[in-house]
Amino acid sequence: MRYQRELEKAKQAAHEAGRIIRSSYAALRPGDVAEKRLNDLVTTVDFAAQEAIVSIIRESFPKDFIVAEESLDGSVNAGIDRRTARRWYVDPLDGTTNYIHAFPVFAVSLALEEPVNDEMVLGVTFDPMRDELFHAVRGEGAFLNGELIRVSGISDKSKTLFVTGFPFRSKKHLDDYLETFRFFFNNVRGIRRAGSAALDLAYVAAGRADAFWELTLSPWDMAAGIVLIEEAGGRVTDFFGERNSLKNGHIVASNGNFHEWMCDSIQTVFPKGKEYTVD
Repeated sequence: MRYQRELEKAKQAAHEAGRIIRSSYAALRPGDVAEKRLNDLVTTVDFAAQEAIVSIIRESFPKDFIVAEESLDGSVNAGIDRRTARRWYVDPLDGTTNYIHAFPVFAVSLALEEPVNDEMVLGVTFDPMRDELFHAVRGEGAFLNGELIRVSGISDKSKTLFVTGFPFRSKKHLDDYLETFRFFFNNVRGIRRAGSAALDLAYVAAGRADAFWELTLSPWDMAAGIVLIEEAGGRVTDFFGERNSLKNGHIVASNGNFHEWMCDSIQTVFPKGKEYTVD
């Protein structure tokens, strides 16, 4: 099996971070929460979980570069060239706002990218509240707690369930986003917004949802989900049908049966060539 040691360490790191997250669930104090920017929160648990993950990765793979949601000590990647090294994307707690409010939808997410063609080759997403670990290795399939998963086979758009995320860091684009929401709401069976992009993508991979779209995400929000969905038989692009989601932050993920329709519909609101950035 390819990347067996990397997968073992990623699972170990995800479980350790999950243990830290569960230990403080519904027990945060006011001083445990800070605001990085408007509506973008971080807790002491985010930092503790990230430290545990980074420690395991750095000890196991000292030559790899680590890209993490929360700020890293400068020594973590000292002497490592991001352009030529393998890159780990780490989101220690995706769904921090949910966590702060004890709303039990959040996850730990890790992914590994090879510098050759910037290919994402491994992804792990762990839901510590449900003890569900999703993993995928490029060319090896996608799994949930060791069982093979596949995207849904639904092709009738009127029978689909979509998941999405509100652009809380890009409220200047809210009206445009809501136009896409209105269109899909009127054309699919239902839409859910749970608050964790990492879990949304894992659910598309597992066939629990049929598609996902969001704008201005960060790479660590999407990295693991890209591998999971593609290895589960689905498709992931940006709004324009290209594999640039990690660069521009815009993502459409689906079971593949109506992907072009989603991209075409979104482009009527978000045309190619215009920049869509965070506030």
